[in-house]
Amino acid sequence: MGKSSLVLSFKKEQSSLPSLPSARLRTARDLVRAGLIAPGREGAIEAVAERYAMAIPPALAALIGDRADPIGLQFVPDEAELVTAPGESADPIADEALSPIPGIVHRYPDRVLLKPILACPVYCRFCFRREQVGPDGGVLGEAALARAYEWVAARPDIREVILTGGDPLMLSPRRLGAIVAALSAIAHLQTLRVHSRVPVAAPERVTEEMAAALGGGAPLWLVLHANHAREITEAVRAAVRRLLAAGVPVLGQSVLLAGVNDSEEALAGLFRAMIAARIKPYYLHQLDRAPGTARFHVPIARGRALLAALRGRIPGHAIPTYVLDIPGGAGKVPVGPDFLAGEEAVRDPAGRLHRLAPAMSSG
Repeated sequence: MGKSSLVLSFKKEQSSLPSLPSARLRTARDLVRAGLIAPGREGAIEAVAERYAMAIPPALAALIGDRADPIGLQFVPDEAELVTAPGESADPIADEALSPIPGIVHRYPDRVLLKPILACPVYCRFCFRREQVGPDGGVLGEAALARAYEWVAARPDIREVILTGGDPLMLSPRRLGAIVAALSAIAHLQTLRVHSRVPVAAPERVTEEMAAALGGGAPLWLVLHANHAREITEAVRAAVRRLLAAGVPVLGQSVLLAGVNDSEEALAGLFRAMIAARIKPYYLHQLDRAPGTARFHVPIARGRALLAALRGRIPGHAIPTYVLDIPGGAGKVPVGPDFLAGEEAVRDPAGRLHRLAPAMSSG
């Protein structure tokens, strides 16, 4: 199911989609006016924007010094996106194959994804769902939502629903609150999760009303996506405080990206900024190989070395789990560094080998 057929599963309710500030950068001409691309590149960038959605909201546009800095790289389109490298896939983690009904992805026995909206506040140039998301994606209609609730309610082994998309916080507090309430009424669901870029991309949307909608039902965790310390602004910290005040704990997830955060300094800065904002770093993702994302690829060996170098340099609770989502939908697995060196030796963060006492006999 490609982007066009996926979108047909969603009710086109454009009036229900929120409007973000008018200073949002949406076109190549906007990028020229903002000084982020040269005038002669308009045609090439428009060709990219026709294939993959583009939008940069004011909160993020204000952070971009130029298109090649760690913020600009994430959001300013590039002609390289139109080149599909070997190994890249339109559906790298098999969402489509694992979707029994519209809006639901069932990858693990005890939890499911629910995608109530396919629009985002910003469109990342490395997004693994880039073939699905966009401003014309609309929202999952009431009938489809009701069917999704019934599907989950009929499967008592499911203990958690993860709202993703798109970005669920692009819905109104009223609509999002209704979804949280409906899911909270399913007796066997123990927790909910929401994955969102909104607190970083459009922190003004995280109002007290929005926070209350999230915190008003079953225990719910919000997982915030940020990739560089500069994204954690005072407006973001204030949005997180509103969420915490409503009883919504906040986790952080990031993607390891070449040119953005593939250095010890950048990762240490990001994770320190997160814990200072009361965000617990949760996952550092290996890049999913979506079409046109090769320029962001960092080898797993490099990622392992970076995570190993952070051990002992920053607090343990600031170090996320480095994970790979296995292509084809087999799920996430940790791929982080291993400090053991056989049965009776271990390496410290500096790489020095230490012998351990021999294992005691159980006899």
